[in-house]
Amino acid sequence: MSTFWSIWITVITFIVIIGCAVLLYWCAKDKMGVEEGESMGHSFDGIEELNTGLPKWWVGLFIFTIVGSLIYVLMFPSFGGFGNGLLNWTSADQDIASKQDSIERAETSSSQYQREMNKADELYGEVFKSLTHDAQGQYLPVEEVANNTEAVKVGQRLFLQNCAQCHGSDARGAKGFPNLTDNDWLYGGTGDIIKTTLMEGRKGNMPIRGLLSEEQLDKEGLTNLTSYVLSLSGRKVNAIEAQKGKELFGTCMGCHGADGKGMQALGAPNLTDNIWLYGGSRKDVEATLLHGRNGVMPAWKDILGEDKVHIIAAFVYSLSNEKE
Repeated sequence: MSTFWSIWITVITFIVIIGCAVLLYWCAKDKMGVEEGESMGHSFDGIEELNTGLPKWWVGLFIFTIVGSLIYVLMFPSFGGFGNGLLNWTSADQDIASKQDSIERAETSSSQYQREMNKADELYGEVFKSLTHDAQGQYLPVEEVANNTEAVKVGQRLFLQNCAQCHGSDARGAKGFPNLTDNDWLYGGTGDIIKTTLMEGRKGNMPIRGLLSEEQLDKEGLTNLTSYVLSLSGRKVNAIEAQKGKELFGTCMGCHGADGKGMQALGAPNLTDNIWLYGGSRKDVEATLLHGRNGVMPAWKDILGEDKVHIIAAFVYSLSNEKE
């Protein structure tokens, strides 16, 4: 936050706090000219009004709130644009602005979050290296790390902390998020490719109408093409519709191949295995063909670092290569 906005917000905050204190003081004063507890001299419907002050618990609660607010503001980082508060904390934005190099920032950052991260890296960094590197300091193959029971356990914990939000705690995914326990891989399931996916991320794109024109993929064309796509995985469909849809599928071959088995180099899914990332019902397939799909797998190299990514890759690899 800039100095201007920091000062602006601080001034408004103090005005509100002081205003609350003045209002409380004004309301607590007896301005009726009648002793407290005495009658105000009028009644309504048999009920006589007495001069009663504010409840003490109510006044005390307001005083507690006002004092607590003042203490909080004084402790808050960048109070008024100056200093880091009484606790000497800094915000993550201040740390980023004051450091250009991300590694240097991670080592010298004074934000609470970064201090905790630095402490964890210092404490567990050597553990991660011992699980991922050989005696010469080189990374062990992901497949070899996947045979290390301890490494897999560590990888599972890292997976639950960072990946389960999308792929589920059991790694079986959900609609739009791949199941990592089968052998169906959009980009390949070797250790190196899994690690590359985690490190660099992926961006998948299914174009709207599969690059077909609106005239080609009208209501009848959509029905025919859907029938053909479903037939590739052995689904029972109308044979005449599927035959007509096969003619339209020619545009799709550039990514999915003439046999519909996909192309891992492009991340184009295999349409013959009856595994559907966005759902395999006729309605779901029609929606995919008509509106396209856009999937993003975030890159984790700058978030977790290569050692942790290497261990997660080993865990993911082990999920679909478990020994019977």
